[in-house]
Amino acid sequence: MQRSDTVLKQVMAAFERESHLKLRNHPVHMSFDGGALTVTGEVPDITSKKRLLQLTQRHCEGARLVDQLRVTANPSIGDGELRTRLCERLAQTAEFRNCVICARVKGQLEVLHGTMDEAGNDGSGVVEVTVEDGVVTLTGQVGSLSHRRLASVTAWWVGGCRDVVNLLELVPAEADDDDEISEALHLVLETDLRVRAEQITIKVENHRITLAGWVATEAERRLAEQDAWCLDAIDGVVNRIQVGA
Repeated sequence: MQRSDTVLKQVMAAFERESHLKLRNHPVHMSFDGGALTVTGEVPDITSKKRLLQLTQRHCEGARLVDQLRVTANPSIGDGELRTRLCERLAQTAEFRNCVICARVKGQLEVLHGTMDEAGNDGSGVVEVTVEDGVVTLTGQVGSLSHRRLASVTAWWVGGCRDVVNLLELVPAEADDDDEISEALHLVLETDLRVRAEQITIKVENHRITLAGWVATEAERRLAEQDAWCLDAIDGVVNRIQVGA
């Protein structure tokens, strides 16, 4: 097995080639422990985090990957404020209107939207939010993979989030595939008012997303790609969106 510093050099070189970005002010570290490779450090955004992890998986020769990368919180906010913002955002999102939204505060569960009596009703679910050191953990249950993925993306949209651990269960169970990813991304782009979803086309093959179409600005092009990278359980994003009048 390669040494961790060799893997790190390979990954960083590939990252700079593919993204044309440099992470000199965001040091990343890797270390092998048995059959696992742990990646630690801080990166500027979710796109950089997901790209780095994807490249590391490609170069680590089958080692189990332990993700401890964090995204720089800009601006930095306290755990309580982040938790409150996220719970409010979920409660205001149409797709979670029938869900019970809870917060775990100092070990105690606080119900912020709906009632626990409604949790078992048809079409409803429960999303419990815990925040520690800027890391959001989502537990509970939802009724579709699209809702599960949208919950993660919503956490990333709230400023100050450094990572998301999505432990939401699906009830009933649902098989994941390319169509499910495409459906989730359509939902995400339609929910994100910063982009014009109708001008963006989505193709998913082997969990790899390709975006195409036209947008008005480079910022909108980057936002659409970032939304795609925010999705859980994908295998990369290719951005072929063009910027034009």
